[in-house]
Amino acid sequence: MPSVLAKTRRERFKPVIGQHLRRVYNFCFRMTLDQGRAAKVVEEVFHRAYLGGDDLPEEAERAELWFLHIANHVLEKRLPRTPEVNFDVLDETLRSEATRTDVVRSLTDPQRDFLLWELKQGCMTSVVNCLSPGERGAFVTAQIMKLPDEDAAKALGVTVSAYKVRLSRARQKVGDYLAPRCEHVDPMNPCRCPARVGTALRKGFIAPAPTGGNISLRKPAQPYGRYGASADGDNDAPQRDIATIYGNLPEPEPAAGLLEKMIANLEGGAWEKK
Repeated sequence: MPSVLAKTRRERFKPVIGQHLRRVYNFCFRMTLDQGRAAKVVEEVFHRAYLGGDDLPEEAERAELWFLHIANHVLEKRLPRTPEVNFDVLDETLRSEATRTDVVRSLTDPQRDFLLWELKQGCMTSVVNCLSPGERGAFVTAQIMKLPDEDAAKALGVTVSAYKVRLSRARQKVGDYLAPRCEHVDPMNPCRCPARVGTALRKGFIAPAPTGGNISLRKPAQPYGRYGASADGDNDAPQRDIATIYGNLPEPEPAAGLLEKMIANLEGGAWEKK
């Protein structure tokens, strides 16, 4: 029988999982580019955090940094030191075939928006995954998680100066790749999401949109193609700035059943063991 103390610890930790799951999952997904791998890392992160619960900060913002620091530590052990994806592979996957717009034109608005956001989200995350893990972590914490420099450095376990060097290199590489290609940086660029959906579907880069009902895997703040107001008030102006593009990506949904699985493991006592 579990002790009263153990039951109390579990009850205190349960709401913490729900409070921080989305942000931790977002970080892990951007770092791994894979829902299954991200979910496994997230499970390990919260398990480790539960075992070290005495160190859990009471303040929510400090607790988030603590969780992200654990996540980065787990990822450092699991990720290869060199990227598993590179810019050439990304070009070969999405840009080696003739463009097609018939797939997008045949869809209704919900499915169309869903697939276009999935492609933009997947492509942008793939670009980040062409970076080394250290540079990737700096870019994700800065541009997607939007953490201040000191907080990001603390989450990654490095000095602020080392973090800034990694971030500068990451921004340069991402910018150099997207600047001559991506429509979201410059509308005159050749790579446009509507023309690449067919290829992305055929190669398994994105999955087909759900049929029927509401599409809710990822809900961006605005429909695909609405970039936000530019300096001259043009709501359809391309974002151009890399930080804005990545900062406006929809937050990925945690894998289905992940929260429930972790709660069940916690309540069942599986997390009492290291």
